[in-house]
Amino acid sequence: MTDHSTGDGAALRPAGGGRRRRGTAGRDKPATIRDVAARAGVSVATVSRTPAGNYPVSETTRARVTAAVEALHYVVNVHAKALSGGVPGPVALVLHDITSPSLAHVAAGVQQEAATRGRLSLVCATHGDPARENDLVQLMREQHAAAVVLVGGAEADDASYARMAGYAHGLASAGSRLVLVGRPPLPAGAPATVIEYDNRGGAFQAAGRLLAAGHRRVLFLGGEPRFATAQQRRAGHLDALRAYGVPYEEELDVPGPYTRTSGYLRTRDALRAGQGFTAVFAGTDMVALGALAALREAGVSVPDDVSLVGYDDVPFAADLTPALTTVRVPYEDLGRSAVRLALEREERVCADDHVVLGTHLVIRQSVTARG
Repeated sequence: MTDHSTGDGAALRPAGGGRRRRGTAGRDKPATIRDVAARAGVSVATVSRTPAGNYPVSETTRARVTAAVEALHYVVNVHAKALSGGVPGPVALVLHDITSPSLAHVAAGVQQEAATRGRLSLVCATHGDPARENDLVQLMREQHAAAVVLVGGAEADDASYARMAGYAHGLASAGSRLVLVGRPPLPAGAPATVIEYDNRGGAFQAAGRLLAAGHRRVLFLGGEPRFATAQQRRAGHLDALRAYGVPYEEELDVPGPYTRTSGYLRTRDALRAGQGFTAVFAGTDMVALGALAALREAGVSVPDDVSLVGYDDVPFAADLTPALTTVRVPYEDLGRSAVRLALEREERVCADDHVVLGTHLVIRQSVTARG
């Protein structure tokens, strides 16, 4: 079919021989869609429609537009096309720290699923700053992201829930979707998708492995109490103590950051205080790595003298000596599920709003029976 609005017989108009147009101050400026239209001898509307392939134009017209685009090095204004619905919105991942092994696997899952579905993925780090998180969410809303995926520990208080609910409503008003990964659900009515894993159940399995092996004095290196993830793991540990009839001892419950340094310092201090523990349950594998270093420094053998379990099953866990018994979290599946559910909702495919993935204990060589 011929495009009658373009004047196929019009001659090409010179427009600088492929150079960028010059501004009033003598500086090069990017070519605009009007420059392309002038060079190709067609209307601006025709230039807009031709690359998209959603409007019938003659092959001659298409060739002229393509040649003008290449000659002028014209770049489509993707933001303008997004506003008009011409391109699908990206998927934005907002997390605390891109160097975290577990969060990096979530990011990999997000990127893989987004790419499979033909979407661009954007990764942003907050470094634990709520103000930066707010700025990034608002920026993604303005960029018309199809989904904004928030990953990482959230503070379990009313202010945090209110902030998340505000994100959810603000994004929904712009046609986007908030997805919370590893964070607790919001109050009823908030337009958000939640992807969780059985955090408490995984902690129960880890502590249960130690208790079933006969250990009764377990040093628990949990996370910072204000975070929901840390609260859930501590709850699973306490569930296991109750299930095995082991009394809770406050001096063995030592919270702190989920870092290698913190794991080292807390274990070193417990050894120096003569706590007499026979096992360590580290809240993450990074904490377990620090605990292992402190035990070795003190001449304590793992698992002969003290058994050790971690949480996450990051890649290095299997390569430690001894190989670490730990809880496997399906981090890549969390990322994939976040994208899949958000985009299925955008495409009006029936999608769940709350999904819980399973965890399981990976048994290796860092735990032995207590005689």
